[in-house]
Amino acid sequence: MNIAVNTRLLLKNKLEGIGWFSYETLKHIVKTHPEHNFYFIFDRNYDPSFIFADNVKPIVAGPATRHPFLWWFWLKFVIPRVLKKVNADIFLSTDGFVSLNTKIPQAVVIHDINFYHNPQQLPFWVRKFYNKFFPKFAKKAKHIGTVSEYSKKDLINVFKIAPEKITVCYNASNDIYKPITESEKIKVKEKYTDKQEFFHFVGALTPRKNIPGLLKSFDFFKENSKLPHKLVIVGSAMHLTGEIDKTYKEMKFSKDVVFTGRLNIDELHLIYASSTALVYIPFFEGFGIPLVEAMYSEIPIISGNTTSLPEVVGNAAIICDSNNHKEVAQHMENIALNSELRQDLIEKGKIQRQKFSWEKSGERLWECVEKAIQASNHA
Repeated sequence: MNIAVNTRLLLKNKLEGIGWFSYETLKHIVKTHPEHNFYFIFDRNYDPSFIFADNVKPIVAGPATRHPFLWWFWLKFVIPRVLKKVNADIFLSTDGFVSLNTKIPQAVVIHDINFYHNPQQLPFWVRKFYNKFFPKFAKKAKHIGTVSEYSKKDLINVFKIAPEKITVCYNASNDIYKPITESEKIKVKEKYTDKQEFFHFVGALTPRKNIPGLLKSFDFFKENSKLPHKLVIVGSAMHLTGEIDKTYKEMKFSKDVVFTGRLNIDELHLIYASSTALVYIPFFEGFGIPLVEAMYSEIPIISGNTTSLPEVVGNAAIICDSNNHKEVAQHMENIALNSELRQDLIEKGKIQRQKFSWEKSGERLWECVEKAIQASNHA
């Protein structure tokens, strides 16, 4: 088969959640299916490291999709032209986008529909585009992948998609996330936290991630515990960050918060493995990759109780109300002081993490491709 793939989110040193899903699953698929030709469609110059095997042929088809109007243009005009040019048998898109202007079968991964539930958390034109087109994308696609049972149920209920049209392809963790030596941990703390213990968070700084709630929780923790811990927040500002700035300025212990910006994976895994715990209390997640990365780094997790998070952590985390800052703070203190609790959560994480591997995810994504082809043949 000639399989065309939307790879516009494979951006060197800029991989977010969907980008990592694309990177890991596509790498697995192209290597395990050398009998097929894969045409990776980039919207700008690409890094050679994304060409995973000899059966991958890169195509640069601009313009770069930097805002919603260009998304629309790319999907309406550019993608149909490329699909025709490469004589594609199917178009696979891992970022939720499909073209409404082609008859070629399409398989799509829709990670979540936060834009439907919380449109106010997105810039105006982004939420307009998502809410106008994603229901059409879901209907147009021959098969849909998503990243949790929660998201599958959400797609069924909101977009009225038949359950058999959706396959769950969990996220997973890169192999680099694993424990490190005590001497390595000391170097990390010397670099980031003046040699102090720390909690951490990883993710793009957007409203859905509840960074203001995290900052308030940390302030409560510092005031009541009197412990020397700091908070390390890893991620770049994306949009609508005014509330984060406001909350930070109002903190009593703002000097103990370290914003690192985006870090490459070689540095990020050291942060994970040196942390007292991951504190992850977003309002909405289709999955939450940092949770699994923490399990593989063998550190405890404090998780919110919203959307897919309880499904992903199972019993391998302290689950709390994302809106209850005092409760989150109390759990931070408990983990900081109780080594037996930390170890118990780590051991449970070793069991829970076995549910998630990129090999399994790649296999499930390949099932999406096969089911899309089958659905097209039966149409």
